[in-house]
Amino acid sequence: MRLFPLILALAALLPQCALAAERPEVAAAAQAERGEVIAWRRDFHQHPELGNHETRTAQVVADKLRSFGLEPKTGLGHTGVVAILKGGKPGPRIALRADMDALPVAEQTGLPFASTVKGEYRGQPVGVMHACGHDMHVAILLGVAEALSKMKAELPGEVMFVFQPAEEGPPTAGEIAGAKLMMDEGLFRDFKPDAVLGLHVWASLQVGDIGVRVGPTMAAVDEWTLKITGKQTHGARPWDGVDPITVGAQILLGTQSILARQVNIANSPVVLTTGLFQSGVRFNIIPDDALLVGTLRTFDPAVRKDVIERFRRTAEDFAAASGAKADLEVDSNAPALVNDPALVAKLRPSLEAAVGKEHVIDQPPLTVSEDFAYYAGAAPVMFFFVGSTPAGKDPATMPMNHSPLYSPDEGALDVGLRAMLQTTLDFLGGGKAG
Repeated sequence: MRLFPLILALAALLPQCALAAERPEVAAAAQAERGEVIAWRRDFHQHPELGNHETRTAQVVADKLRSFGLEPKTGLGHTGVVAILKGGKPGPRIALRADMDALPVAEQTGLPFASTVKGEYRGQPVGVMHACGHDMHVAILLGVAEALSKMKAELPGEVMFVFQPAEEGPPTAGEIAGAKLMMDEGLFRDFKPDAVLGLHVWASLQVGDIGVRVGPTMAAVDEWTLKITGKQTHGARPWDGVDPITVGAQILLGTQSILARQVNIANSPVVLTTGLFQSGVRFNIIPDDALLVGTLRTFDPAVRKDVIERFRRTAEDFAAASGAKADLEVDSNAPALVNDPALVAKLRPSLEAAVGKEHVIDQPPLTVSEDFAYYAGAAPVMFFFVGSTPAGKDPATMPMNHSPLYSPDEGALDVGLRAMLQTTLDFLGGGKAG
C-alpha cells in the first residue's frame, strides 16, 4: 500500500516520457530537406537585402511556397510574405515566424558564397550582409513549410508561415516597420493563432544546443536621440559662446551614474548606450549644436519609464547649468520579449526530443532585442535559440552575431528544422508524440 502513491506519481509522468524520442516523421523530413535548406540559405546569404527592401527574398519565398501547394499573400508590412496551411484534420492554430532582412555590414568571412552587395542605410553607403543569421531562419522555415505541406492530409489544425521584413529596425528612425507594422496591417485579423513560435541562430551556443527561457527573455529596445543646442563662437574665445560638445560629454558621463547609483539593476537589468556623437566641422570653431544617438535596453516597463525620466532630467539640468538646451526623444522599437510560461512548459519536452534533454539549456536573459515580442499581444509566444558555433570551438572566442566575420555552422539548419517541426507537430497534436 505504501508503494501505491509512488506508482500513481510515476504513471503521471508517462505522457511526458513519450516525448523523450524524436518523431520519426521529423527525422525523415529533416533528412529529406537538408540539401535544399542548405542551398536556399546560401542563395539568400549571397543576395542579402536591407529592411523593407527584401524584394528578391520575398519573391523567392513566395515562389517556393507556391511550389509547395500554398497560396502566399505578399506585400504585408511592405515586403512580408504569409501563407496558411490547412491540415486535413481539425485542430489548433499555430504561427511560425522567420525574419528576412540583412544588416548594413560589409562581409569579411571569405565564404565562397559571401555577399558583395552594396547598399545605402540612412543616407550612408554600406555593405550588406546576413550578419545575424536571418538567411538561415528563412531557409529553415521554408524547409518546415515544405515538410508540413507533405503531411497535409494527416495534419491536425492550421499553420501560418510568417516571413517578416525589417526585424533589425526601421530604415528611418521613428518609422513603424517589421512585426509591429505587420500586426497593424492585420496579420492575425482572420487567423487567430493559439501560439506563435520563433527561433534565432546564436553564436553563444554550440551547434546541437538549444537555449530557451521562461518569462522575460530579451530586452525592450528604445532608440533615443539627444539634441544639444549651444552658441557658436571662435574656438579661441569659448567664453563668448556655449559649447555643446562639453555639455554632451557631461551628459554622457552623467547617464552612467544613473545606472551605477540610481537604478537597482540587480533586480532588473538596464543598458544605456551612446552609439553616435556628432558635432562641429572645424578645429577652431565651437559649433552651435551636438547630436547624440543611442539605445536603451530594459526588461520592466516601470523601470524603462523611470530611466527615461531620469535621463531627460539629467540632460536638461546639465544643459541648463551651462546655458544650453537639451531635447531628448525616445522611440520604442520593440517591447521586452516574454516567453509564455505555460507554452514553454508544454513545448520544452519537444525541444528535448529533437536534440536530447542534455542539449536544451536554460537561456539567461539577453539585453539584445527582438521585435518578435509584438506577436505576444495576439497569442502566447515561445522564442528559442539555436547554437551556431561549430563543435569544438569556444563560443566566447567566436565572432558574434552582427560581426562582419559571423559565419554560423550550417549544422544549425538541421537543428532548427527538427526543433521547429517537432514543436509544431506536438502542439498541433496536443503534445502527443507519434
